[in-house]
Amino acid sequence: MAGRRRSDRCLREKLRSPGRPGVGLRATRREFWAFIAEGLSSEDAAMKVGISPPVGSRWFRTAGGMAPSHLSPSSKSPSMRYLSLAEREEITILQAQGHGVREVARRLGRAASTISRELRRNAATRNGGLDYRATTAQWHAERAARRPKPAKLAENVVLRTYVQDRLAGAVATPSGSVLPGPSVAWKGRRHGRRQSRRWGRSWSPQQIAERLRLDFPDDPTMRISHEVIYQALYIQGRGALRRELTACLRTGRALRVPRARCLRRGKSFVTPEVLISERPPEVEDRAVPGHWEGDLILGLKSSAIGTLVERTTRFTMLLHLPPMDGHGVTPRAKTGLALAGHGAAAVREAITGTIARLPEHLRRSLTWDQGAEMAEHARLRIDAGLQVYFCDPRSPWQRGTNENTNGLLRQNFPKGTDLSAHSGDDLAAVAAALNSRPRKTLNWKTPAEALDAVLAAVQDGVATTA
Repeated sequence: MAGRRRSDRCLREKLRSPGRPGVGLRATRREFWAFIAEGLSSEDAAMKVGISPPVGSRWFRTAGGMAPSHLSPSSKSPSMRYLSLAEREEITILQAQGHGVREVARRLGRAASTISRELRRNAATRNGGLDYRATTAQWHAERAARRPKPAKLAENVVLRTYVQDRLAGAVATPSGSVLPGPSVAWKGRRHGRRQSRRWGRSWSPQQIAERLRLDFPDDPTMRISHEVIYQALYIQGRGALRRELTACLRTGRALRVPRARCLRRGKSFVTPEVLISERPPEVEDRAVPGHWEGDLILGLKSSAIGTLVERTTRFTMLLHLPPMDGHGVTPRAKTGLALAGHGAAAVREAITGTIARLPEHLRRSLTWDQGAEMAEHARLRIDAGLQVYFCDPRSPWQRGTNENTNGLLRQNFPKGTDLSAHSGDDLAAVAAALNSRPRKTLNWKTPAEALDAVLAAVQDGVATTA
């Protein structure tokens, strides 16, 4: 009896080593996923909760980009019948001070049997004793509370085969011969980590889940929700489906992206003080001329034409953005100039050269979307004397005048054509034709006539004052 360990003498059966305690307990992980739900990156969320960025990235990848159900912000908090980490820390302190089990129980408002069972069940036994540490006890309690449930796809081989075949099944002709299909590689043009698309039938998980009801109407075991299929693909711990089958999904995304993170996406040069919400109220009613809206219309071979529309008179000016030397000949450097001609510097120079010819009272503000071509808006404000504002993401209606004008311009510059073939004179001719068309919103005056009336009113006011 003397040779046995104290943990063996306490009548607890010998356990397999649970391994090293993980970094971050349940409360830390819940807080981490709450920050992820707010749109923070895994690295930033990890720093907020006090863990290293690589650990946060590992948590994010292992869970497939979405919080586990028991850690999501909407999940219920643990019941009060279980000891919390704060109570376990109090037990550690009181025990170190020499207080007995009944005194600890009295101070915590718990039953003495609860404290006695806690000290025996969740003790740290690595050194052969029954030392009690709050973090180790919390780790033991969280391990014991797990109720792992085997995945339905892992148990049902027929269902798993049905799902996998329709996710990655080869496309075949009516005769049964398999088509090799094209190679659709991911070019890295979209946000997030993605894989190259696979050539397959590529049914969506929802299509598979709904089709099961038609193919197996009398077999209740052949039922599964599309969310379970997504979890089997994205969550590493589920492991029922091959992870590489994510390439068969429509997006080819290797990880899920929290919705709040998409909403937080934006350009670094767009600060709160230049958002459209800070634009003066006088812009909305169109009573004061000199407020412009701008955008780019794009064509083949990365060609583009800039458009500027005055909100009050609907007067339109077009920006000639020819490609720079070397475009399409030399490979573009990742941090080099935008040789297509509609980079930030080229757009700034084009706007400055075009709008600077107008009087100062017709250069009040410019509203643009959050495109990278306006990264030099601060310098544009100095060069052209034009205050720049940016619309909210995915809100084209906030520049409704410009969007309608772009629709008219597509009659002359159709989609799918090379816009770099048009010279500056061609753009001036199209703008002149558009400005000489009568508009219903101007009481059938033309934009050119409306602009002339504004200029004449200003000159009369100056003459009267003189």
